[in-house]
Amino acid sequence: MDLTDFYRGGYMDGTYGNRLKENFKRILALPESKSDNTARVKRVLDFAKSRWGGKKVPNLLDVGSGLAVFPFRMKEVGWRVTALDPDERAAAHASENAGVNSVHADFLQTEPDNGERFDVITLNKVLEHVEEPINMMARARKWIRPGGFLYIEVPDVAAAQEGPGREEFFIEHLHVFSKSSLVSVAQKGGWSEDSVFELREPSGKFSLCAFF
Repeated sequence: MDLTDFYRGGYMDGTYGNRLKENFKRILALPESKSDNTARVKRVLDFAKSRWGGKKVPNLLDVGSGLAVFPFRMKEVGWRVTALDPDERAAAHASENAGVNSVHADFLQTEPDNGERFDVITLNKVLEHVEEPINMMARARKWIRPGGFLYIEVPDVAAAQEGPGREEFFIEHLHVFSKSSLVSVAQKGGWSEDSVFELREPSGKFSLCAFF
């Protein structure tokens, strides 16, 4: 499977087609009890509060923003948010429909503008799609401010208990992680572990979440 240009168009075509705005609104309308994103927002806000005490207005970069639901919700709570995606349509959608600053770029091949840095970088269900996840982790170091943190979500290999047909093992997922392998990738990319934990999301996904 040639992934060279897959995330510049093919992935969005196969997943959402021309229904970006429609799916964006559908996910926003989910009740909290059924929304993976609602829980994600709470995790990040709680961690940021424990770190900065609620006195800071963080500057967040969401890499591989896709439908931009997470950036939209983070902007709603007052954060300064930038959404980055290699698909031009996704970047335009983030700006036009989610109302956040957006960048159309390949994260592994671009540099921060004018030395810009972020307090928080998020990789939500992104690392499993990347051929060299250690390189992506190392790249994120260039974009983080001193004292900032990285939040990651990836598929959890624990999904294997329910068989190989699980979404976690779809063909475009080049990796599935355990706690130890995720920590290893992060450390090789220059990050130190804060916390890594397993969860079963409202959607039923087996996921690992981590703060570095």
